[in-house]
Amino acid sequence: MAKVHFIDVTNRDGVQAPRMNLSKFQKTMLNWYLGRLGIHQSEMGFPMVEHEQNYIKANLQLQGMGALGKMVLSGWCRAVAADVRASLPTGLKDFNLSISTSDQMIRNKFQGKLDRASVIKEMVEAVRVAREGGARTIGANAEDASRTDMEYLVEFALAAKEAGAQRLRYCDTVGYESPHSIEARVYELATRTQMTIELHCHDDLGMAVANSIAGARGALEAGQDTWINTSANGIGERAGGADLLSCILAFKYGRGLDQYEMGDPIDLTVAWPLTNYVADVLGIPIPVNQPGVGANMFTHESGIHADGALKDRQNYELYDYPVLGIPDQTCAVTGRSITTGEYGGMGGFKHVYQRLGITFDDDEQAHYILNLVQFVNAHNHMPFIDDELRFIARYPEQVRQLLTVNPPPSKGSPALKAIGNRISRE
Repeated sequence: MAKVHFIDVTNRDGVQAPRMNLSKFQKTMLNWYLGRLGIHQSEMGFPMVEHEQNYIKANLQLQGMGALGKMVLSGWCRAVAADVRASLPTGLKDFNLSISTSDQMIRNKFQGKLDRASVIKEMVEAVRVAREGGARTIGANAEDASRTDMEYLVEFALAAKEAGAQRLRYCDTVGYESPHSIEARVYELATRTQMTIELHCHDDLGMAVANSIAGARGALEAGQDTWINTSANGIGERAGGADLLSCILAFKYGRGLDQYEMGDPIDLTVAWPLTNYVADVLGIPIPVNQPGVGANMFTHESGIHADGALKDRQNYELYDYPVLGIPDQTCAVTGRSITTGEYGGMGGFKHVYQRLGITFDDDEQAHYILNLVQFVNAHNHMPFIDDELRFIARYPEQVRQLLTVNPPPSKGSPALKAIGNRISRE
């Protein structure tokens, strides 16, 4: 039976949106939560970008240590051979390569630089370079697939497949699709290409989750595995993307959807800490009506509803809150509190870690972890949560690597010197 998998793209698609900023440490913590949740793959960033590369290498080390469960780490590149070559030294083995395929974008984005034939040529060359460079899996991304002519889309997919791509990413880049249309198109695409199909849907019309589910059904009914691209709390460009938890809940509890098998064991008890972590570090509160974790999901006031819920929670609740890892109550510390951070000292640092049940073998070890805590706090500019402090103590060398981001040195060109001289005078 064809199966459903999830690729979370928060650390790539989500953070490239305005006002959606995560530090390298916070992106790593999100990967840690995603691995515990059981997500198959995290599209973790842009491996061709220099300031991403230490972060990628540190996460690959964590993956090798089992810290991220069985989750695959992948990178996103333009379907440009030079970008792929620059990405391979990071050690990533799984890639998605992206290029626009719609006539709208070929005409008005490329503006004569590429035509239909050269778009396919660029993708084929990028896939070839990735394959020859040791890539394990390659996804060919058809940006704006929803506005791409089907015959050309099939031609593009088959060329990518022949070059060595295993999956086609169907990108509803501007949220144009509706559930009925995307299911039919993906079914045709999967049937004619016999390729695994990824669904990458945006929420410009409020249908990203519905379109992702419907598109996945199209691929599954064609006998092909499907991979749904999600983002934590639905963050992403413009109106965002398909919410991770909503998509999982749909396949777990939705009528007729539970017939499809999820390809990876999902531990929904991680949903609450994951969604709240993302909300806290982004400073974007979870809406009260957010599926699964919103404050009103398990709150009843109306007389009829309250009476029914008291008699049997299934009268008004499709699933129970402990399934999602939601505690009965949360506690905010008031009164005297000792914390640790950028300017913390040894006394407060040891007190905080003792509260977590963590002690150190000697002063040298304690000083090293304290130093990392100070640097991470300066990196994040946010109070620590307990999971972050535990992570630093458990994986100190990988955390250190996350923090070592150095811009390349100046070549000393006359133009650069002229800019510096002009700015200093001004």
